[in-house]
Amino acid sequence: MARWRLAILNLAAVLTACGSDSGGSSSAVGDTGGVTTAAAGCTLRARQDWAAAQLREWYLFPETLPASLDPAPYPTVQAYVDALTAGARAQRKDRFFTYVTSIREEESYYQSGNTAGFGIRIATSADRTKLQITEAFEGAPALTAGIDRGTEIVGIGTTASDVRPVAEIVAANGLDAALGPATAGTTRTFRIVDGSGTRDVTVAKADYALVPVSSRYGARVLADGDKRVGYINLRTFIDTADGSLRAAFDGFRAQGITEFVIDLRYNGGGLISIAELMGDLMGADRRPSDVFSYTMYRPEKAASNRTRFFQPQAQSVAPTRIAFIGTTASASASELVINAFIPYLHARVGLIGTNTFGKPVGQIGLDRSACDDRLRVIALATQNAARQGGYYDGLAGTVEASCRATDDLTQPLGSVAEDSIRTALDFLAGRACTPIDSAATAQRVGGGVRTLVNAARPNPAQREVPGLF
Repeated sequence: MARWRLAILNLAAVLTACGSDSGGSSSAVGDTGGVTTAAAGCTLRARQDWAAAQLREWYLFPETLPASLDPAPYPTVQAYVDALTAGARAQRKDRFFTYVTSIREEESYYQSGNTAGFGIRIATSADRTKLQITEAFEGAPALTAGIDRGTEIVGIGTTASDVRPVAEIVAANGLDAALGPATAGTTRTFRIVDGSGTRDVTVAKADYALVPVSSRYGARVLADGDKRVGYINLRTFIDTADGSLRAAFDGFRAQGITEFVIDLRYNGGGLISIAELMGDLMGADRRPSDVFSYTMYRPEKAASNRTRFFQPQAQSVAPTRIAFIGTTASASASELVINAFIPYLHARVGLIGTNTFGKPVGQIGLDRSACDDRLRVIALATQNAARQGGYYDGLAGTVEASCRATDDLTQPLGSVAEDSIRTALDFLAGRACTPIDSAATAQRVGGGVRTLVNAARPNPAQREVPGLF
């Protein structure tokens, strides 16, 4: 069986001999029953030749591949893969979505959320003089040390004696080094500014399990006057989200709630089985013939094409209106869920915040187990029931309703006072708002532009969770 995934850098369908679809179904997107690749060796040249062969067999855009390309000048497999896919990248079809990763590390993250770090999402301010914390994860070192959403980092050092201003570090292109490797025990001193003033806090990276639905604000009922609205904040689509999502929607169902705010503002994607589950949990009134999504491969791989229908669950609700909160960090599996509901609810589905990332294509994962190589190859495209897809510039041009809002770091996630949530409630109530400009790609806060920071060489968790360190 195959495990299928979608994400901002990893909209993924894994074809491996040992994987299993967590949904328990053989009808996973593009499921071919598994692909096993024998490893003949792990020299750089052997790995490069293997990667090129997989691309030529599976790549969704074969016409963009060079007829031939000597791997000798490229020092890594990834550098060679980047060169091979440069044509599609120039057309904005493959924005570094095809890459090599570790089988072992990726499976660990998807199955349990395991990773190592401070446990925070970091964004840069408009002037790049400080870093801002957009979210801190439960059970991770930073939150334990008192660093949470809204905290500003103005300096970083290995100890309190060598803290350097963030502006100086960024100007020297040294942020990755300043934050250190994603290994447990790496220690940094942060000079932070929050409600308690300015102070130095020393934090050591540690192993932790990223919780996909926060225990603090991940699922709750919001009050808007006399109306009760269900709120879900999903951080990432991984296996451990299953139980939390089912419990949350079962509670909403029991209370008769029919309007929802689904907060995907930082969600870069993950397991397609969890994206399908989220759709099913909002599909109590969907018929067995109602299409959740279509998945298409290149013509010679059409046998892998798949139609996925809604499958209502015991915990499912029947939404009358849904407000999806999104930003440019919302991608792939997040966009798949939003797109799926447009043909059914039309203008009763709203995109709140800013435009999304724009990733309507997906990867298969091909394994060279002896080398711990998993090659993610863009091999498929997705559409909703109305055959809407191709949203490379984000979903703002596809949704029938939208409302512009900021990501307000002065308020906690899950608060009705936070601007995106307040605007989502306004949309559900039919109150007026300003539509999202589909050409806008920046997240504006307080008149400035804030951008999530991504590691130069991301690990599997960082690929799925934008801004994670």
